[in-house]
Amino acid sequence: MSMGDPWQTAEIPGPKKALVMTKPEIVTAMIKRAKRPILIVGHRAAEIDLGEELLIDYLIRFAKKTGIPVVATAHILGEFLKRGFKPAHMPAVNIGSRLADPEWQGLDGKGQYDLVLLVGMQYYFEWLILSSLKHYAPYLKTISLDNVYQPHASWSFPNLSMGKWKEALNVVMQKLEGGT
Repeated sequence: MSMGDPWQTAEIPGPKKALVMTKPEIVTAMIKRAKRPILIVGHRAAEIDLGEELLIDYLIRFAKKTGIPVVATAHILGEFLKRGFKPAHMPAVNIGSRLADPEWQGLDGKGQYDLVLLVGMQYYFEWLILSSLKHYAPYLKTISLDNVYQPHASWSFPNLSMGKWKEALNVVMQKLEGGT
């Protein structure tokens, strides 16, 4: 399997596929360049152990560092609230539909988002949301932060082992904190 192959076999994304982020610094550069980014977090973020912390704890630090608004999907809202962090809450299909609506003015009424980061959803579910955004919201840039390649995103990490993925996420946080 090459770096740019869908993680789920037999899924055919079409001719336009995500650019593979071989360097995690790409994520940081895209975030810094974005005017209105948003982070959508699925329920798996509370289940994925990064070693020293769960993915949800990393994402809370990430959101606080960047100021990016967070949308909690499914039942993960309670996990965020237990940690003293209050994100917006919306079903994944709903936020996907709203992002594809060019008239939607965002969670705060200040306009459409220009960068969507997704993480922690079931692979096939994120695949469908990204496919919809790719086809119906070409004005949006999308990044999958998961450790499996998502071909419908604008950018995606390749298929990474947990160890390599943790390293990549740590580099992203380091770069956001101004480290080298």
